[in-house]
Amino acid sequence: MKQFALLLVILVFKFTAFSQSAEYTIKGKIVDSKTKQPLAYVSVILLSSSQKANETTTDENGNYTLKSNSGNFQLKVEFMSYMTFTTANFNLNQNLVQNISLNENISELKEVNVTSEKSAVELKLDKKIFNVGKDILSREGSANDILNNVPSVNVDVAGAVSLRGNSSVTILIDGKPSMLTANNGLSQIPAASIEKVEVITNPSSAYEAQGGAGIINIILKKNSAKGFNGSFQAGVGHPLNYNVNANISYKTEKINVFGNVGYREMKIYASNKIQQQNIKNSTSTVLNQFNDSKRSNKTASIYMGGDYYINDKNTLTASYYRDHNKSKDFTNYVYNYSSAADATDSIISRFERYEEPQIYNAFEANYAKVFDKKDKKWTSSVQYVFWNDDENQYINEQRLFPDQSPVSNLYTNDIERSNDIFIKSDFVNPLSENYKIEMGIRSDLRAIRSDYYTILENMQQEQFTNKLKYDENLYSAYFQFSGRLKKFKYLLGLRSELSDINIADEKNTFNNSKNYINLFPTVHLVYNLTAKTDLQLSYSKRINRPRFWQLNPFSGLSDLKNLTVGNPDLDPMFTDSFELTVLAKPGKLSINPSVYFQYTTNFFEYIAERTDEGYFINTPVNLGTEKRYGAEVSTVYNPYKWLRLSLDFNCYGFKQEGNYKNTVYSAQDQTWFSSFRTTVKFPKIISGDFNFRYRGKNQGVQTVTEAQYSANIGVSKDFFRDKMSLTLNVNNLFDSQIRKRNTVADSYSLTSEYKSQGRYVNFTAVYRFNRNKTEADRLPESN
Repeated sequence: MKQFALLLVILVFKFTAFSQSAEYTIKGKIVDSKTKQPLAYVSVILLSSSQKANETTTDENGNYTLKSNSGNFQLKVEFMSYMTFTTANFNLNQNLVQNISLNENISELKEVNVTSEKSAVELKLDKKIFNVGKDILSREGSANDILNNVPSVNVDVAGAVSLRGNSSVTILIDGKPSMLTANNGLSQIPAASIEKVEVITNPSSAYEAQGGAGIINIILKKNSAKGFNGSFQAGVGHPLNYNVNANISYKTEKINVFGNVGYREMKIYASNKIQQQNIKNSTSTVLNQFNDSKRSNKTASIYMGGDYYINDKNTLTASYYRDHNKSKDFTNYVYNYSSAADATDSIISRFERYEEPQIYNAFEANYAKVFDKKDKKWTSSVQYVFWNDDENQYINEQRLFPDQSPVSNLYTNDIERSNDIFIKSDFVNPLSENYKIEMGIRSDLRAIRSDYYTILENMQQEQFTNKLKYDENLYSAYFQFSGRLKKFKYLLGLRSELSDINIADEKNTFNNSKNYINLFPTVHLVYNLTAKTDLQLSYSKRINRPRFWQLNPFSGLSDLKNLTVGNPDLDPMFTDSFELTVLAKPGKLSINPSVYFQYTTNFFEYIAERTDEGYFINTPVNLGTEKRYGAEVSTVYNPYKWLRLSLDFNCYGFKQEGNYKNTVYSAQDQTWFSSFRTTVKFPKIISGDFNFRYRGKNQGVQTVTEAQYSANIGVSKDFFRDKMSLTLNVNNLFDSQIRKRNTVADSYSLTSEYKSQGRYVNFTAVYRFNRNKTEADRLPESN
C-alpha cells in the first residue's frame, strides 16, 4: 500500500511538472483607438514575477505573437506618442487572443512636442521604406528630389536613377510601370503627391523580374478621411518655380469621390563644358565646346475618380488621370577649334530651340475582394494608358571665325505615341496560421510608334527620316509559398515571363524580333536570432530588357559632334542576385548591415565611337559579364523623441569584361557613397531637416566620373492647430551638383563638366480643411 501511495505521488508530481512546462500562445493585433489603423513595431512585453520577461514587436499589420509556459502574467504594450497599456494579472493555461487599442498620449504630445507620424526611414528585411509625405527637404520639388533623399538611391544631374550605384533599376508607380518614369519624366511628378518610396534590392516573385539592380516603387498618397475634406497648396521658388494644387474628396460608408487639379511652372538653367583632344599622325588638335541652356516646363494635371464599396468585402475603383506638359529649351553651343599651341583655327556657333508638348492619359479600374478568412484576398486591375509626345528642334548654325558663313537652318520632328494595356490579378490565401500561398498573372501590352523626319535648308534629309514600330508584349505568372517554423521563416517563389518584342522601321533597314520565355526563382530565408534581431539570406534572378529609347536609332540632332543613338539589336541581360542582411533594433537604434553579390551576363553599356570627321556616337552594346559586390549599412537612431539621426554607407566594387568589334572593354573599380541626415521636430516651435550626400569617384569601361557631393536644408512651421504648414527649403546648398567625366583612348581624350541647376530655394504653404495633417491626399494610381 505504501508503494502504491508513493507511485501515485510521483505520477501527480510528474503530471504537475508537465502541466507547468506546457507552452501556450498569446497573439493579437495592436491598433490606434481612433483610426483603428494597425500600428507597426509596437513593443509587446509579457511580464511575470517568476519567469523572465518575454518581448516581441508587432509586424507591419500590427500583429504580434508570444509563447510562454503557463503561469500568472501581465501584458505591457509601449509605443512612442501613445499611452502605455498594461493588462490586469491573468492566468495563462490555454492559447489566448488579446487585441489591444492604444490611445494617443496627448499630454506627451504637448509637453515633449512629438507627433505620431511614422519614422522617416523604416528598415524591413525585404525592403527599405522612406516616408516622404511630410518630408521638408523635398516640398515643392519633384520625384527626382524625393529619390535623391532616399538611402541607396542616386539621381544624377541628368536625371538618371541608380540603386547602389547600378543604373539597371526598375521604377514603378504604385507597383505598376509608367512612361512617366522614362526620359527624366520623374521631374514631372510633384513631390507633394508622393507618400513613400520602397527600395527593394532583392524582390520576391510577386514583383516583375525587370531590373537587375532591383525595384524602386513610388507610392502615391491616398485619402482616408470621411466626409468632405481637402487641401490647397501653393509654392514659389528661385530660380522660377511655382505651383498650385487643390485636392478634395467626399467619403461615406458607400462611396469615396476624389479629385485633384494641379499646375506647375519652373525654369532650369544648365551648362556643359567639353574639351576634346585628338591625335592623328602625330598632330594634335583641340576642340573646346561650351553649352548654355535654359529649360522651361509647364505642367497641368487633373485626376478624378471614385471608390464604390459594394459591401464590407467588395470594392470597385475607377479613375482617370491626365497630364499635359509643355517643355521649351533654348541652348547655345560654341565650338572653338584650335591647334596644340592654342591658336584658334575656327569658331562655330549653334543655337537650338526645342519644343515638346506631351500629353499623358491613364484610365484604371480595380476590384478588391476580401474573405471571411483572415488575410485571404483577391485583387484585379486593368489600366489603359495612351500618350503623345511631339518633339520639335529648330537649329541654326553659323561659322564665326576665320570668316562668317551663311546661317544654315535645320528642323527635326519626332512624334512618338503609345497605347499601353496592363492587366493584373493576384490571389492570397493563408493555409493556416503559419503557411500561406500567393499567386498571380499579369500582361503588359505596349505599342509605341515613332515618326521622325529632318529638313535642312528646305530639303528633307532621307538618312534622318523614317518611321519606327515597337511592340512589347509580356505575359507572366507567379506562385510563392511562405511558412514559419518557430524562429525560422521562408518564402519560396517562381515566376515565369514570356517576352514577345518586335522593333522594325518603314525602310526595312532592320526588323528584329525577340521571343523568349524565362523562369525567375526567388528564395527568402529569415531566422529570428533574438526578439529584436533578424537574419535574412535571399536570392533572386532578374532580367533587364532594353528600354525603347535604348533601341531607337533616332534621338535628335541637338549636338552632331556628340550624338547618342539606340541599338535596335540590343539583347536583354540577366542577373543572379544574392544578399545577406541583418535587421537589429537594440533600443533606440535600428541598424541594417548587408552584403551582396550580383553576377550579370550579356551586360550592356554605352560605347563612344569616333567618326572619321572626329565626332562621337554613343551607342549601347552587349559586352559580356559583370560581377558586382558590396557591403551596406543603414542606421536610424532616435536619441531623443524630438531628434532623429540616420546614416547610410555603401562600399562596392565591380568587374566588367567584354568585347565589341574586336576591341576588348574591361573595367574594375571600387568606390563608395554615403549620406547623413538629421531631423528635429518641435511642432509647437519649428521642425528642421538637413541632408548631406557624398558619392566617390567611379570608373566605367571607358569613362571616369569624379566624386560628387551635395547638401539640402529645410525648416517647417505649423499654424492653426496644424491646419496650415509653411516650409522653406534650400536644395544644393553648396552649389556642388556638378558631374565631371574623363574618357581616354589611344587617339583622343574627352573631358566634360556638366552642371544642371544651381542652388535653388523654395517656399511652400499648405492649408487643410476637415483633414488632419497626418491624412494624405488621394492622387494618381493610388488604390
